[in-house]
Amino acid sequence: MSNHSIQKAQSHSLMHDAKKRRILGDVLSHLFLAVMAVIWLVPIVWVFAESFNKNTAPYTRTFFPTEFSLDNYIALFTDRSVLNFPKMFMNTFIVAIFVCLISMFFVLSVAYCMSRLRFRTRRTFMNVVLILGMFPGIMAVSAIYFILKAVGLTGEGLTTIALILVYSAGSGAGFYVMKGYMDTIPTSLDEAAMLDGCTRLQVFTKIIIPICKPMIVYQAIIGFLTPWLDFVMAKVICRTQSNYTVALGLWLMLDKEYIQNWYARFAAAAVVISIPIAILFIVMQRFYQESMSGSVKG
Repeated sequence: MSNHSIQKAQSHSLMHDAKKRRILGDVLSHLFLAVMAVIWLVPIVWVFAESFNKNTAPYTRTFFPTEFSLDNYIALFTDRSVLNFPKMFMNTFIVAIFVCLISMFFVLSVAYCMSRLRFRTRRTFMNVVLILGMFPGIMAVSAIYFILKAVGLTGEGLTTIALILVYSAGSGAGFYVMKGYMDTIPTSLDEAAMLDGCTRLQVFTKIIIPICKPMIVYQAIIGFLTPWLDFVMAKVICRTQSNYTVALGLWLMLDKEYIQNWYARFAAAAVVISIPIAILFIVMQRFYQESMSGSVKG
């Protein structure tokens, strides 16, 4: 057999081995992803199924419910003698909406100043914010509470305002992601707009904001989810059940005093509070595709 034939056979063998290895790698990768998908989906399916469980007790013989009913959802919104879930839901929704709007304004404003303006303390400010961001926010919980107490915002009826202030106040410090996105926008767009007679405000509103729509969507989601999911800060500030957020309501449902009758309702509440988040993602997702096409000449 000639050397050419031997080399061709070896080459064919190597290609065949590489193809088998590639197929094996694809099979193992898909198998791993399938297992991870099951691990991720089973708790979600269980919570959804448990929310329809006719048996409200926490301990059952089967993993999934055997009897189903809508009683948990009905009782969640009608039975207010023990836990007023609709009130908690509305408290959280109001706080989340205001924090979402205020945080977007703060982050956009700070990011634009840091990206486009040049002033003496700019670098120092960015370094200080970066260093402060390395410390967990929970370190400031006690100080924040005593500050709110000193200004009288921990009393009945004022905790909603206190939560909005606390969640919104530090949002401007999270400008780094937005600034990084703005840095990718050519400054020639700003200069061209200003040559056409635009002010800095018009450049910001007519050029920068339309281009930054994908990041605005990101910030809107983060701003909404922060108060919607937070437990620690809400637990410190909210002293009475009438001011509780949904996170505190879910925590209270698992208290030993209520868990026997509220365990299935806890699952129903978990499904209910996920609905606004799902709607927010569905409504906002189309903006992720927009970028430079959103700008208009001012």
